[in-house]
Amino acid sequence: MDVKIISSTYINKHQYFTARQDAYQLASGKIVDPYFVVELPESATAMAVTADNQILLVKQYRHPVQQYSIELPGGFIDPNENPDDAIKRELLEETGYEFEEVFYLGTTAANPGVLNNFTKLFLATGGRKVKAQELDANEEIDIMLKPIEEVKQMLHNSEFIQSMHALCLFYGFEKLKSLGY
Repeated sequence: MDVKIISSTYINKHQYFTARQDAYQLASGKIVDPYFVVELPESATAMAVTADNQILLVKQYRHPVQQYSIELPGGFIDPNENPDDAIKRELLEETGYEFEEVFYLGTTAANPGVLNNFTKLFLATGGRKVKAQELDANEEIDIMLKPIEEVKQMLHNSEFIQSMHALCLFYGFEKLKSLGY
């Protein structure tokens, strides 16, 4: 890498919001100072398809944008946790569903101009309800089951404001085609 970090100072350190102020020098010699970075844990999300070919969606309030958002289930990957295990855990916790197969679709960065984390994208198939939700204290999540074609229409109507989830759906629908759905 042709970029040299000159300094890095933490402004705030919290499990879910860590911010730092950096200074760095580009290969051309140009110095960028200050540059602000928000650190977040790596996350995972999945297009989750039930055994009866319904897509599991979740609806929850997102305070930064002050609206309810229809999204895919997912969450943060715990330290030293395998991403495949993390998405299975998150699916079970948020929805109460277990899945027969989980396919890795890719990795994306939500906003690499400010955020340092990546999100692992998955397709989960063959889901069956096995237990009740086990939500975090700050979560209220409504589960929605929608037919595949309806979710495709929602995607094309720009009903998903969470861009990483929209990307996961695009990749997921392509993978479903290859699986014969």
